[in-house]
Amino acid sequence: MPEAPAAALSIDGLVKDVGPVPALDGRMKRVISDLSLQAHFGQVTVLLGSNGAGKTTTLECAQGLQKRQGGTVSLLGQDPEHADAALRARVGVMLQDGGLPPAMRPVPLLELVAGMYQEPRPVAELVELLGIGEFANTTIRRLSGGQKQRVALAAALVGQPEVVFLDEPSAGLDPQSRHLVFELIRQLRAAGLAVILTTHLLDDAQRLADYVYIIDDGRTVAEGTVPELLSNAAKAEAERLISFDAEAGLDGRRILRPELDWQETRPGSYTVSGPLQPQDLADLARWWAERGIMPSAINLASHSLEDVFLEIAQAAAAERSTR
Repeated sequence: MPEAPAAALSIDGLVKDVGPVPALDGRMKRVISDLSLQAHFGQVTVLLGSNGAGKTTTLECAQGLQKRQGGTVSLLGQDPEHADAALRARVGVMLQDGGLPPAMRPVPLLELVAGMYQEPRPVAELVELLGIGEFANTTIRRLSGGQKQRVALAAALVGQPEVVFLDEPSAGLDPQSRHLVFELIRQLRAAGLAVILTTHLLDDAQRLADYVYIIDDGRTVAEGTVPELLSNAAKAEAERLISFDAEAGLDGRRILRPELDWQETRPGSYTVSGPLQPQDLADLARWWAERGIMPSAINLASHSLEDVFLEIAQAAAAERSTR
């Protein structure tokens, strides 16, 4: 059997303390506790969690920007705390706060960063890909949050890295910028890069992730692909919801199984919810056909990553309260 390819990033038993913390009488506070994860080439690995869960700290330890108190980290086969310049040239980093010099303009900044690498990606290519040209003559300090995010992403990619760390890459982005960033992330994955990103936006994770780690209070509380997380959720028999628009005053309760619920949420708008089965949809369609009803809109919703995350977060909170 062929040996599994080495992970681009491997973290085992990470422990990170900060402090001294005045609220703890000058003692250290543990913010990451026994956290393990892997990220592979050609995949988008997402660290999902609420603000303060430990996502950014985990990334900073993975990059060697913070010293850990325990555990091991291997980034491209090396410990990043003792990384040399050769390793750093193979890694792209986009930090949440950007760290961009406020007095510079985007293109000269990117050209300066490109000059630090032997074979940089053409700056003009990144400027076009990320739509930076529309604000190229504006200093960093005058850019909007979303525009700064685009410049920071370009700076992370200009060295043609093998591994890219993106901390909240869609934070503050307008819909157009979000689309640009998402498309670029997909291109990076297709090119074989390992992309590791943090987010607290569940829609981003569901759209981009090949593998998800849900982090709470500095610990991994769940992991898997999006389909695995959905299927392994506490609500494996997920309630589904079908909604449709038709004429007002309809009542189809008699065709439904007792465990299903029929509601007219407003005149002419209906929902049927519960553990829907394919036969239920067939019964409803037949009922429409018998009455000559053509719904003006139909939407079928199922258990989402947001549902899973909320369940896991609630369970984790309950566990913390018992410690």
